[in-house]
Amino acid sequence: FFSHCLRSLGSLRSYLADDRSKLRAMVIPSTALRRCAATSLRGRLPRRLNTDTSRPHNHRATIVGAYSYASQTSSFHSGGTSHPSGSAIADSASAYQTAAAAAMALIAASGGLVLSSSSATRNEAPDAHQNLAEPHPGAHPMPSKAGTDNICDGAPSLEEMPVYRSTQVAKNDGSDGRPIWMSYGGVVYDVTGFIANHPGGSEKILLASGGALEPWWYLYRQHFASDLPMRMLEKMIVGRLDERDQATIDDQMEKEAEKEEDPYDREPTRHPRLKVHSEQPMNAEVPQDAITASYITPAELFYIRHHHPVPLLDEDEIETYTVDIDLSAYGKGTLELSLEDLKKMDKEEITTTLQCSGNRRSGFNEAGDRTSGTTWGQGAISTAKWGGVRLKDVLKLAGLDDPIKAEEEGYENVCFESLDGMSASIGIEKACNPYGDAILAYEMNGEPIPRDHGFPLRVIVPGYSAVRNVKWVSRIALSKEEAEGPWQRGLNYKMLPPAVRDAGTVDLTKMPSMMEASLYSGITEVGPSDLGEDASLKPGDKVMAKAKGWAWAGGGRNVVRVDVTGDGGKTWSTANITEGGDQKFGRAWAWVFWTCDLPAVIGEDGKIELASKAVDFAFNHQPESCAHAWNVRGLGNNEWFRTSTPVL
Repeated sequence: FFSHCLRSLGSLRSYLADDRSKLRAMVIPSTALRRCAATSLRGRLPRRLNTDTSRPHNHRATIVGAYSYASQTSSFHSGGTSHPSGSAIADSASAYQTAAAAAMALIAASGGLVLSSSSATRNEAPDAHQNLAEPHPGAHPMPSKAGTDNICDGAPSLEEMPVYRSTQVAKNDGSDGRPIWMSYGGVVYDVTGFIANHPGGSEKILLASGGALEPWWYLYRQHFASDLPMRMLEKMIVGRLDERDQATIDDQMEKEAEKEEDPYDREPTRHPRLKVHSEQPMNAEVPQDAITASYITPAELFYIRHHHPVPLLDEDEIETYTVDIDLSAYGKGTLELSLEDLKKMDKEEITTTLQCSGNRRSGFNEAGDRTSGTTWGQGAISTAKWGGVRLKDVLKLAGLDDPIKAEEEGYENVCFESLDGMSASIGIEKACNPYGDAILAYEMNGEPIPRDHGFPLRVIVPGYSAVRNVKWVSRIALSKEEAEGPWQRGLNYKMLPPAVRDAGTVDLTKMPSMMEASLYSGITEVGPSDLGEDASLKPGDKVMAKAKGWAWAGGGRNVVRVDVTGDGGKTWSTANITEGGDQKFGRAWAWVFWTCDLPAVIGEDGKIELASKAVDFAFNHQPESCAHAWNVRGLGNNEWFRTSTPVL
C-alpha cells in the first residue's frame, strides 16, 4: 500500500507538472482522508506520551511577513473557533483524485514529530494539567504511563482514543504553563516537547497553539514534501477532534480555497531539468551533469531555495519600488532609495558562488539518524555574476560615515528584511568592508534578476551561507541586535552538537548562526579512460579513471588544491584546476572547476569509488566522514565527496 501510494504521488506530480492550474481544480475533503487515516492507523498508535509542562512557553507569536494570506488564515485562529482545513491537490480526472486521496491518507497515517526516538520519552505531566481538556463523554480512557517505544503492541487504535471539542483543544495553548495542543485532520496532538525542535522556528509553530494546523500547512506546503512531518506527529497523538468540529474546519477551508487566490498560483515557470524536491514552496537543485557544464550557472538552472511563495509585483509596484535604509536606531533617520536611484550610483559586478547550508544533507541521513529538511544532493550550489551597488556605499549615503565608531557603540549588525517576510543579518564588519564585496544587486548574469532569485533587489554577501543573501529585500537596518526570526535566531541555521537530539536541552541564543561557509567539493563526471574491450578485468584490478568536479571555500579563501582518490584514501592524485584558480587572494568568492586522471581499484561490486577533498589557502582539509559533524538540521556536510561508477 505504501509503495502504491508513493507511485501515485509521483504519477500525480508528473501529470500536473506542466499545468499548475490543475492544482486548484479540486479540494479533497479531509473527512474522507480522515476515514482513510483512521483505518490505516488502527493498531499502530504509540502509547500516550505525557508532556513536561513545568517550563513556561511563549505563545501566540506574531508572524512577520508581507503575505496577506497568512493574516487571513490567522483570523480563523481564536479560542474555541474552528479553523479552515484541507489540502488542495487537484485534478480533473477521477483516477488522479483517487491517487491523490490515497497518497494523502497514507501521509496522514504515517506520522511522528520528534527528531529521534531519544526525544520521544518525556516526563509525566503534573496532575494540575492532567485534565485541562476532559475527554468527550463516552471516550475510552488513555494509558496512564508514558511508553518508551515509538510504536507499541497493544496500543489503542485511533477510534479508542478520547474525543475532544475544539474549545477543549483551545484551552491548551501554552499559556499559564499549560501544554500546547494542535489538531490536524481530526487528530489532536500534544506538541509541547517539540516546539524548540521545530525546523521552521518556534515562532511559526506557535501560531497554531490551541488550534488547527491546516491553514498554516496550506501556506507552508513544505510539510507535504515528505512523510517526515506526519511520521513525527505520530508520537504526539493524544486523541481525536470531534467530527462536528472537524467538519466545520473542512467546510471553512473549502470555502476559503474557493474564494481566496492560492498564494502559489502565480509562481514563475521553472526549467524542466531542475531536480525538484518540493514544488510549494519550490526547492530544486541543479542536475549533477549541469553543475560543471558552465562556470557561470545559467539563471534558469540556478538552484532554488524558497520558504514562501515568490513575490509578484505589478508594473506600478515595480516603478515605485523602494528599499528603506533605516539608520533611525543610530540617530540618522531612514533613506528611501528607488531602483533608479541605485542605478545612478557606481555599479559593481561580483562573481560569487551561493550554496544552501543544507547542501548534501542526504549524506547525513545515510551516515546517521534522519535529519530535518530538504534531502539535497550536491546540486544546491550555483555561481552567477551579480551587478549592483556596494552595500557600504548605500549605508554611507544613508548617514553611516564611520562604521568602526558605530560598531564601538554597539551597532554591530546590518539586518535585511524581505518582501516574503524572511529576515537575516550580517555583521557590520562584513557589510562595510571595502574588500568584502557585499552588494545590493539588481542584475544577475547581465540581466534583471529573475523573480525566483530576488527580483527586483537582492543582497549578495560573498563567501557567506546563501541564507544571508536575502532575496526581494525591502528594508536594511543598522541594529544592536541580530535580525529577528527563525532564519537568524532559531534552529533553522544553527549547527547543534552531534550528541544533541532535542534543541530544547540547549540555549540557542548562545549558538551562532551559520555565516561564513566552510570548504566543499563535488564530483560531477566519472569515466574510466583506458578500459577498451578488456574482458579480463576483475575486482581488485586497477584502472585509470577520469573525473571532473568543483570545489569552493567560504570567506573568500582560495581553493589551492583538490585531491582525488580511487582506493579509499590510500593514495591521492592532485587535480588540475581548470577554471577559477586565478581569483584575487582572499577574495575568491566563486568556485573552481577541476579535472583529474587517477588510478582506481575495482571493488567486489564491479564498481570504482572515487572521492574528492579540497584544500583552501588556510590549509583546511575536508574531513573523511560527516559522522562527527552530524546535527539535527543536517547543515554543513563537507565530508569527502564519494561517487561510485560501474566498470564491469
